[in-house]
Amino acid sequence: MKMDAELLHSPVVGLAEEEEVDLTDWNLPLAFMKKRHTEKIEGSKALAQSWRMKDRMKTVSVALVLCLNVGVDPPDVVKTSPCARLECWIDPLSMSPQKALETIGSNLQKQYENWQPRARYKQSLDPTVDEVKKLCTSLRRNAKEERVLFHYNGHGVPRPTVNGEIWVFNKNYTQYIPLSIYDLQTWMGSPSIFVYDCSNAGIIVKSFKQFALQREQELEVAAINPNHPLAQMPLPPSMKNCIQLAACEANELLPMNPDLPADLFTSCLTTPIKISLRWFCMQKSAKLVPGVTLDLIEKIPGRLNDRRTPLGELNWIFTAITDTIAWNVLPRDLFQKLFRQDLLVASLFRNFLLAERIMRSYNCTPVSSPRLPPTYMHAMWQAWDLAVDICLSQLPTIIEEGTAFRHSPFFAEQLTAFQVWLTMGVENRNPPEQLPIVLQVLLSQVHRLRALDLLGRFLDLGPWAVSLALSVGIFPYVLKLLQSSARELRPLLVFIWAKILAVDSSCQADLVKDNGHKYFLSVLADPYMPAEHRTMAVFILAVIVNNYNTGQEACLQGNLIAICLEQLNDPHPLLRQWVAICLGRIWQNFDSARWCGVRDSAHEKLYSLLSDPIPEVLKIFKGKGPFTPIHTTTITITIKRNNIELVVALSHLVVQYESNFCTVALQFMEEEKNYAVPSPANSTETGNVTPGRDSPAVPRLRSVNSYTNLRAATTARTLNKSLQNLNLNEEGGPAAFSPGNLSTSSSASSTLGSPDNDEYLLSFETIDKMRRVSSYSSLNSLIGVSFNSVYTQIWRVLLHLAADPFPDVSDLAMKVLNSIAYKATMNARTQRILDSGSLTQSAPASPTSKGTLIHQAGGSPPMPGASSSSLTNEVPKPPVREGLPTRPPYTPTLGGQAPHSQQFPRTRKMFDKGPDQTAEDGDETAAHRSFISVNLQTGLCDWSAKYFAQPVMKIPEEHDLESQVRKEREWRFLRNARVRRQSQRITQRGVTRLDDQIFINRNPGVPSVVKFHPFNPCIAVADKDSICFWDWEKGERLDYFYNGNPRYTRITAMEYLNGHDCSLLLTATDDGALRIWKNFADQRNPEMVTAWQGLSDMLPTTRGLARRVSIYLDRSKQGGAGMVVDWEQETGLLMTSGDVRVIRIWDTEREIKVQDIPTGADSCVTSLSCDPQRSLVAAGLGDGSVRVYDRRMGPNECRVMTYREHGAWVVKAHLQKEPEGHIISVSVNGDVRFFDPRTPESINILQTVKGLTALDIHPQANLFACGSMNQFIAVYNSNGDVISNIKYYDGFMGQRIGAISCLAFHPYWPHLAVGSNDYYMSIYSAEKRLR
Repeated sequence: MKMDAELLHSPVVGLAEEEEVDLTDWNLPLAFMKKRHTEKIEGSKALAQSWRMKDRMKTVSVALVLCLNVGVDPPDVVKTSPCARLECWIDPLSMSPQKALETIGSNLQKQYENWQPRARYKQSLDPTVDEVKKLCTSLRRNAKEERVLFHYNGHGVPRPTVNGEIWVFNKNYTQYIPLSIYDLQTWMGSPSIFVYDCSNAGIIVKSFKQFALQREQELEVAAINPNHPLAQMPLPPSMKNCIQLAACEANELLPMNPDLPADLFTSCLTTPIKISLRWFCMQKSAKLVPGVTLDLIEKIPGRLNDRRTPLGELNWIFTAITDTIAWNVLPRDLFQKLFRQDLLVASLFRNFLLAERIMRSYNCTPVSSPRLPPTYMHAMWQAWDLAVDICLSQLPTIIEEGTAFRHSPFFAEQLTAFQVWLTMGVENRNPPEQLPIVLQVLLSQVHRLRALDLLGRFLDLGPWAVSLALSVGIFPYVLKLLQSSARELRPLLVFIWAKILAVDSSCQADLVKDNGHKYFLSVLADPYMPAEHRTMAVFILAVIVNNYNTGQEACLQGNLIAICLEQLNDPHPLLRQWVAICLGRIWQNFDSARWCGVRDSAHEKLYSLLSDPIPEVLKIFKGKGPFTPIHTTTITITIKRNNIELVVALSHLVVQYESNFCTVALQFMEEEKNYAVPSPANSTETGNVTPGRDSPAVPRLRSVNSYTNLRAATTARTLNKSLQNLNLNEEGGPAAFSPGNLSTSSSASSTLGSPDNDEYLLSFETIDKMRRVSSYSSLNSLIGVSFNSVYTQIWRVLLHLAADPFPDVSDLAMKVLNSIAYKATMNARTQRILDSGSLTQSAPASPTSKGTLIHQAGGSPPMPGASSSSLTNEVPKPPVREGLPTRPPYTPTLGGQAPHSQQFPRTRKMFDKGPDQTAEDGDETAAHRSFISVNLQTGLCDWSAKYFAQPVMKIPEEHDLESQVRKEREWRFLRNARVRRQSQRITQRGVTRLDDQIFINRNPGVPSVVKFHPFNPCIAVADKDSICFWDWEKGERLDYFYNGNPRYTRITAMEYLNGHDCSLLLTATDDGALRIWKNFADQRNPEMVTAWQGLSDMLPTTRGLARRVSIYLDRSKQGGAGMVVDWEQETGLLMTSGDVRVIRIWDTEREIKVQDIPTGADSCVTSLSCDPQRSLVAAGLGDGSVRVYDRRMGPNECRVMTYREHGAWVVKAHLQKEPEGHIISVSVNGDVRFFDPRTPESINILQTVKGLTALDIHPQANLFACGSMNQFIAVYNSNGDVISNIKYYDGFMGQRIGAISCLAFHPYWPHLAVGSNDYYMSIYSAEKRLR
């Protein structure tokens, strides 16, 4: 809806409103505006799964190489005095050199074991080259493909060389021996991690990369040229998976501050808390914490791995902070590789962040490969300093007085920061930096409840949030929490798991492996759990059993079927819906579960869902279970909302009982050939034949460019030739189309295999004829299957569904019917051939669906939504056995009935293997079964699952007072109030003339129905099968599109639904079909929201005759009243009637037929009018009677009044919508009668012109207008006085108007729209001074 700038700024809409805002529009319900109408029915797009580690690793072996040569300083470093001495917190000069070396080695091992206790540790103290080689090769041999760590301390040897060498010793310790990094790479192999604690360590990192590059080049040379000398040598290992940590850059020396340990880098990596506290005490800020000394730090109580102690808590906080810094600074893939793939690597890198912070304060820059962005200035380090501060400030009293330790507020504060982000942040923002901290506290008894609550709120933001949380590593934590028996966690965990599984269903396997499904079974079975939580639990179980056999078995043993069946009648609709989906999924391809369902009488319990008031619940009930066709005979198709699901359900039955359906199909086809029914499609049209595509008289229809709209705009009826004209033309683009080029093949050529039917074996006309044959003939001649058998009934239902006005439904039904028809004719032909002895074939041929999907062949995209299966794989060729004579293509001779054409049309070539292709021997039946069962899916369950992936806590946009949707709605309602107010002023003054022509234009087709939009300056004009929209203020055409009805039907009524808000257009055609359109008249492609058969038994044989205005002389020749409708926006009820003997009432909210009121007459209903306040329906009939019904009463007593005063066809019966409102009715003879529903006779009679063809009554202004076939319009006031007589158009040199085909008043303004059979559409209004 575009907002008009002038209107927006007009004073009427401003604050200077004289009246208060009209609230009526806010209280009106909206029809067909639920998500299922506005969204495409498909699941959410699967996110690329990056969180799950594809190659988890362990560091299994550690080489600790210490080159200390205690007591002898290397020649190339001049040390200060005093100097940093401590190695692994030991002063090497405090004991003998050898003992010092061994103690340092064992201490280093212990420090590493804190992080990885299970690894194999080997020390190499002051080694030679050979010892290093031996050590590395043996560790690599034992580690196989796992990671090995090489720790090098070079404090007692010279600095690394630019040639890429580090130093070790000779046997006698008389010389330093260089060890090439290239050799070290060869011995260590990959994957490895290297730690270098020595001066100028950055040189090693550079050399390592150069050598790694050299190796890659050698590998490439050897791969390209096998004769190259390199290829003869053992191939060098690739160094791609190697990680390096170095203490400083290539040109830096290690710090020599005597207050620091000599191996400061190693201390940061292996004893981070200890060095961190010492460093904190050395800072000036430490003076603010009185009484804390280095000695006191040594006495901090507790253990690193006990979070309840001061030391353990500090370690926990340190882990959380470094993890958080890394997650916020590193690219996601690098974070995954370094911080989630390997426990030891993750610990070393967390500690490396500390090393960077501490060592940079001494002008030393630690280096890593892969290189990390700088993190030493990150704001989270201040949180660490505060935590250390708070802990240390308690130390003196804890140690001296033994007071209890007060836990740090760090985690509570961080959760508060996360909460602030959730509540205060805008939509498009950076992710919350506290997410890894939430992960840290998930398993903490103190914080987990709050953390889970906040995590749930975060995951609710959408799939992106779930992906983010999974990439942080939340999964193992929430999986472990399922082992908790705490009841208060249940709602939170169920919510979190529903969110995870809605985004990544692959977690089903992890859940079953860890027995997680039992948790959700217990939640579902718990009657005290609120329905919302049980709904999420059953959704999770539905994901666990979806296409996953292990999950199905586990849940079957967990008694899932019985638990679900108990909850089928729960008052919560979403729970009922998911219980049904869950049952369907556990039964899919799993016989033991099916029989369990049968033993529990599941089919009887599920039957109650057929009358469910909630459309989504009913849609889900579809052939679920191993039930025989007996159980489905009761399914009726009066329910329009469910037809796609119904076709899918029936298709499963058809597959299961294929041979029976083949028999039925053959008999119906025989009957259709032998029974001559006049086809409506065949009757010659005497009216306006729509000109072809080149005719200048008809402007081209708006080209609908999306595939969906194209399918909605065309129709299932034209699926043979026209679909290829439109979609499969060789240029590949969709062709623009007009009503003229939508050719259908007529019934005359509808026998099987006629050359016209490129798409299907059974054309639409054949199916339509079959449908009517089955209604007219007794079909007693059917052999083998009785007329009333369930197979016949289901076949009939499918024939009706193939004629459904919604293209997706009819396409699916056509597929099922054609699949069986094809199978039946092939079997029959095989039988004939076998009987004649000309060919021996061991099994009936069967279609194959291999390689025929359109999108695989590079043609048009596949069908959206329900009918996404192939359009063109219905007529594949029979497999021909090798070694058997292949028979020539079957060509039908003139006069002979061809059961199936063996030749393909030219257009099929790009999709199919062609007539002479052979198919594999063994997959015939399987291929055929899968053709129906696999391809026919509606996407409804996946679409329903999207609910859990989308935010459920967020205020819906329409309720958010600041949203654009809400503002637009407010604007529309202000506009509506203004239209009502201004038009009321005019009508109250009294309209004395109505002949000012304010609009005239030539319509593309002869106008047959016209309808003003109640508030927009827009008018809809329908011709036989298309709708044109005009802006009557600007005088321009807005849109023109094809309604999609078959060519022997016509549009006979239109209504605007939700005219006060987001308008939809309902069209009714005289075959009983109702279609609802959106996106018209606003520069977007019109789309069909839904369509259904409003009246199923409208089959007058004269209907196909074209409607010509001149036939108004004798109504009996005109093909009946067609379909008439009346719409109640207040209740969402749609009244429909016409050439039937009932008034059918549809509830559009529940999408179900609620009432059939028998008219009690033998003639058609020509006009309907209802009053929601009094629950009355007034109907005008073809026999001249006017009947009043009270829809609150039963079918036998609901007719409360019958007036028989008119002697001829009633053109219009209007029930005034006031408490004392009268009925005004007019017959074709021009007599206008006023009735009070409480009295048996008319209270007033007026006489107008005879030969009436159209009439309308203005609901506000007490005017009525009559249009005559004698080419004039007369407008009367309520006293019967003529206020205007219109015979000529303005301008046009006074050209006489044509015979009137339709007219309509605007619901509010004094405007009258008139359509005549000379194609012209004009609008007349009151005098300008009044307006």
